[in-house]
Amino acid sequence: MMSSSIWQPLPGDAVALPDIRRVLIIKLRHIGDVLLTSPMFSVFAAQAPHAEVDALVYRDTADMLSGHPAIAQLHTIDRRWKRLGPVAQLRHEWGLIRTLRARRYDLVIHLTEHWRGAWLTRLLGPRYAVAPAGPYGRLFDRCFTHRYWVPPGNRRHTVEIHLDSLRRIGVYPGDGRARALVFEEGAAAHGSVDRMLAERGLARGSFIAVHPASRWHFKCWPVEHMVHLIDGLQSQHHTVVLTCGPDPAELEINRAITTRLRQPVVDLGGQLTLKELGALIRRAKLFIGVDSAPMHMAAAVGTPTVALFGPSGDIEWGPWQVPSRVLTSDHRCRPCGFDGCGGGKRSECLQAIAPERALAAAEELLGAAA
Repeated sequence: MMSSSIWQPLPGDAVALPDIRRVLIIKLRHIGDVLLTSPMFSVFAAQAPHAEVDALVYRDTADMLSGHPAIAQLHTIDRRWKRLGPVAQLRHEWGLIRTLRARRYDLVIHLTEHWRGAWLTRLLGPRYAVAPAGPYGRLFDRCFTHRYWVPPGNRRHTVEIHLDSLRRIGVYPGDGRARALVFEEGAAAHGSVDRMLAERGLARGSFIAVHPASRWHFKCWPVEHMVHLIDGLQSQHHTVVLTCGPDPAELEINRAITTRLRQPVVDLGGQLTLKELGALIRRAKLFIGVDSAPMHMAAAVGTPTVALFGPSGDIEWGPWQVPSRVLTSDHRCRPCGFDGCGGGKRSECLQAIAPERALAAAEELLGAAA
């Protein structure tokens, strides 16, 4: 465990990078959130190439970082452990702790206020430990040597907030591509997507990828708006490939769209793994979607993006370092972060974005690319 006599640095103190041999970065959040941590590994590897940098994430988000060239080992926590009963869960948890302790980390960076990351840090006992500043209780106060400030209210992109954890210990990222997202689809995903496209007579760069749904319904654009947009794209002779996740609610959104279109589209909803979805988006000439993980994947693979934002913060979560058009309404109450207006799952600020604006944004980006 971390000793009570651990050296306590003064504010602003940097860590001694030559003394750092192994680092663990913890991000226990959703798919898109994990992808937005990918620049951290690249930045740290560039600043301290002698060090090994590991990641700890939930198993269902691991595809966002697997294959990252700057990650030495990718450790995972399975959310399903809780369903196995206390004995089996304890066995899995203890196995993870033993694996992590064997790595003997000199530095742990915990990117959220999640209590699990705090007690894991306590058990691992690194010389340096970093976490967000905030009123998270005594456990946090005892577990971390450095705390970094998180600006409230849609003022700074999440990638930069993540990188602030490195700035806090004296590791400053370079400009531009040094902070780029990294998403590696892998040869299997590329081969699978190439076969899918060939079977449908589609070539790289010949289609627009549209991902209408999010696991959070309050982030979804109305079906009739999406139908209007896709009809408009097809009337201008663009081929549209529709995607979504395997969740029944997302599949139902795709079904509601396809049954109302004037012309059929290629619907791959629920048929792609996360790696395959990334490979498909990489081959698209344009991506259109709401605030969701696939939007971040589009940014990571460099596909121009039209992003629709309602109650979530476009400065904090918008497309990162990619040609893009972010569409919002002029509602003074946004971004509120609420689960729809009044918690009713429907966001009027998102509904107010006219399909004609999205169509114009798409044409503008396509024109710029051409």
